Amino acid sequence: MKWALKLSQGLSKTASGFSLNLASILKGKQIDKQVMEDLEDLLISSDFGVNISREIMDSLAEEKLNNLDQEKIKEFLSNKITNILKKRYVPLNIENINKPYVILVVGVNGVGKTTTIGKLAHNFIKKDKSVVIAAGDTFRAAAIDQLKIWCERAKASIITRPTGSDPAALSYEALEIAKAEKKDVLIIDTAGRLHNKTDLMNQLKKIPRVLKKIDDTSPHSVLLILDATTGQNAINQVGLFNESCGVNGLIMTKLDGTAKGGVLVSIAEKYSIPIHAIGIGEGIDDLQDFEPESYARALLGIL
Repeated sequence: MKWALKLSQGLSKTASGFSLNLASILKGKQIDKQVMEDLEDLLISSDFGVNISREIMDSLAEEKLNNLDQEKIKEFLSNKITNILKKRYVPLNIENINKPYVILVVGVNGVGKTTTIGKLAHNFIKKDKSVVIAAGDTFRAAAIDQLKIWCERAKASIITRPTGSDPAALSYEALEIAKAEKKDVLIIDTAGRLHNKTDLMNQLKKIPRVLKKIDDTSPHSVLLILDATTGQNAINQVGLFNESCGVNGLIMTKLDGTAKGGVLVSIAEKYSIPIHAIGIGEGIDDLQDFEPESYARALLGIL
């Protein structure tokens, strides 16, 4: 299946709900204050957030249209959203860095970190990069077992230690091994933790500190994995994880099961953090580079 079609199908809940409500708002009406307010409410309820919704409506008001055609409105919105998202579109580039390129993967419980790591590794290996994964979620044996399965699928090597081991010590050892074996990429998994749990967030801060003892430029990427189904709560997660461990890349998962795809636009508007990729589906090939225009059009149901 072509990725654009898969993206459209994945965001169909967002797009269909938006289109139905938009048609209801515009049906047989001229532009007036009530229509503009209803349009703004629709954007907010689609998880675009208050600030970005108002910004879009201000731009629409400047167009001074006499009437509102649904397809024209969608194209206008698509262009606005694309321009916002383009500011944050930066592919994950592992070149021009001393090997290995170190990726620290963080996020709250259940966002899909393990599956995303497997898919990331698969994408790198398809490009002839050697990958080793460190099973840094040492608190749950099930997490290590799941990561082993994904490593087998991706054909990546894995470093594990007994349940209860210190994640920072494991990360340090993994970087030593990756350097000795001249691996291209080291991906470090971490235990899921609630972003509002101070003690667990402090544990997370320790991992970058110990990695810098070997390579003061590492970790090169701190990737925050976000679950689209959490809606506006994802914005809070970005802020708190960024404060804790310096997030410099985002990946959003579970876009195929949500009506809240607009939240990515809110995040792009609020934070100057690159959006690298999006996940739609459970297959090993279901993590793709983020494309702003394709995303915007799928979000609004424009084929």
